[in-house]
Amino acid sequence: MRADLILSTARLTKIIEHAWADLTVTVEAGCSIQKLQETLAQHGQRLALDPLWPEKATVGGVLSTNDSGALRLRFGALRDLIIGVTIALPDGTLASSGGKVVKNVAGYDLPKLVTGALGTLGVITRAVFRLHPLPLNSLSFRVSTANAGQTQRFFLAVQDSKLAHTSVQSHFSNENPPVSDILFEGTEAGLAAQETQLRNLAAPGSVSEASASTWTAREKHWAFSDPASTAIAKISDLPTNMARTMELVAPRGKRASAPVEGANVRDGHRMASLEGKPEALRGALQMLRDDLEGKDGSLVVLHRPDKMSAFDAWGTAGDACP
Repeated sequence: MRADLILSTARLTKIIEHAWADLTVTVEAGCSIQKLQETLAQHGQRLALDPLWPEKATVGGVLSTNDSGALRLRFGALRDLIIGVTIALPDGTLASSGGKVVKNVAGYDLPKLVTGALGTLGVITRAVFRLHPLPLNSLSFRVSTANAGQTQRFFLAVQDSKLAHTSVQSHFSNENPPVSDILFEGTEAGLAAQETQLRNLAAPGSVSEASASTWTAREKHWAFSDPASTAIAKISDLPTNMARTMELVAPRGKRASAPVEGANVRDGHRMASLEGKPEALRGALQMLRDDLEGKDGSLVVLHRPDKMSAFDAWGTAGDACP
């Protein structure tokens, strides 16, 4: 494999303008998410985004891959947060779109177009985001369930309830029963009221307080010991198909997590780690993709063994947008 050109944004690390009174920020693409959040926090604000490895992830990287995280449930996807962008086109010219105000309707919506485009349209050099206030307090709870079916019923009950939750995610593995995490943000009195409602909704004795670190659980998918026998896939399907999808993953799945990532809760994104011999993994991935695409879902392969024969990472065009 040969690379004729390497283009780096490592020096594009400036936070150009934090218009804190307008709840917007203009930042260069090479700035890390952690650096950006630390700067915004000085004015009690944040970019409502929780990508993997924020100390390493850059603004341009998360935009190109559309890596939103579980906060997407409450605040929307990256396409809902970005309001302006500048990209370098293949001929060297710069194209800008959007502006510095939240209610901006001028020009072609280039910011949403380049989000999740994986750099195929150009190199992102600058972005403008809308911001949200930092929460006064936050509290996470873990809810244990007996099986995937019970997990799905709990999630749907949460969505039909009056709970004002920020994020929900579920964890599945072959070794332990599934558990779900739910995050609340607000005042102390508000959190106490939310906890009471949650305990009334869940099965008796199934609710316990969880640590904030549970929201970085997706990183564990990449802590595999044998790259030659591991595949990682990003799955998108309806929340009502959660139990069925996890049962399909189970025969070869080492672990799976299902952070619910739909602003309208129409669909959910799940990550699954599968183990086995390369060609057996290929067959399992193809089986999963065929099943998911038959029900308006998709499967994108994020990692596969080098010795696996050729396999389309994306699936049917139009169905596998990140």
